[in-house]
Amino acid sequence: MKILFLSHNFYPFIGGIEANSDILSRAFYNAGHELRVLTWTRELGEDIYPFQIIRNPSYKELFKQHRWADLVFENNPCLRLAWPNLFFWHPYVIALNTWVSRIDDEVGLHGKIGYQDRLKFLWFKKASKVIAVSDAIRKHSFKQAIVIGNPYNAAVFNIYPEIEKTNTFVFLGRLVPNKGVDEAIKALKKLVLKNAQEQVLKSDLTLTIIGEGPQKSYLEQLTAELGLQNQIVFTGSVSGEDLARLLNKHRYLLVPSLWEEPFGNVVLEGMACGCLPIVSDGGGLPDAIGDAGISFARGNTDALVDAILKVITNPDLEKKLRSATANHLHKHQPDTVSKKYLEVLEKAVNKSPEAI
Repeated sequence: MKILFLSHNFYPFIGGIEANSDILSRAFYNAGHELRVLTWTRELGEDIYPFQIIRNPSYKELFKQHRWADLVFENNPCLRLAWPNLFFWHPYVIALNTWVSRIDDEVGLHGKIGYQDRLKFLWFKKASKVIAVSDAIRKHSFKQAIVIGNPYNAAVFNIYPEIEKTNTFVFLGRLVPNKGVDEAIKALKKLVLKNAQEQVLKSDLTLTIIGEGPQKSYLEQLTAELGLQNQIVFTGSVSGEDLARLLNKHRYLLVPSLWEEPFGNVVLEGMACGCLPIVSDGGGLPDAIGDAGISFARGNTDALVDAILKVITNPDLEKKLRSATANHLHKHQPDTVSKKYLEVLEKAVNKSPEAI
């Protein structure tokens, strides 16, 4: 099967959708299919892929590649790369990795449906199949979609047995308002005060904040104002094996997002490194944790504190959640996820949508 893989951004651009594009494109190629990638991301250095990547294509190149394909796969809607298929009508499958409507990044809410968004909804109806990364995305964007959760990089994120879990909490993500990092800091302060008064916890509490972003100065100032300089460490951006090893030092992953995350790959990465996830209840985060984590009311610091205490003071509950980790992660192994995608793609090419 000749698969034309469309990804608005691609390596070396780094992001959640781009990570999925990397994993899925390699998996499709390794399964024996011919693969070409179309992307607007310009090349920086040498490509590290065994298949062809056409970057910043001209109109002529777009038509050439669409003519070549047996099937078009859009890893998130990208109409500027996909429109030539109007002339060929090859089978095409769309993966929805995020919300279709515009997003207000300051408050993390879904915005209004714009003209381009309406075109996307029409495009979905013509697709052979639409895949959503979470049930929340399916319900919001295209109810006829099937749900296939995201994969994670299992080659990097795993348990390092030699690393001792010396730290308590970790946050991983961009330091922006909609990620709710300040909620994690305020929750830690409440836990420290509660522990000083009631001795509900046996060990000192720490929070490691991994990431960069425009809110960093404010968060450092908040940390100082609350007197938590000895409990909180800002590491800056960390990636690859260094990130996996750092996650391995922590017991719990905090994901206090104020906006509704489409899925939450960070949950799988932390879980694979032995961190029990405690997440807000919006968007696709409940899908991301499955039965192997705990959620709390989004934007409610007291609810976050209660969720933390519920797990950290209840060994039986923590054991139960951790025992569900292996099965949950198996569902999101790259091989497992890519096989589900390929089943959909192969059925689309065989022109049997009723069997999908």
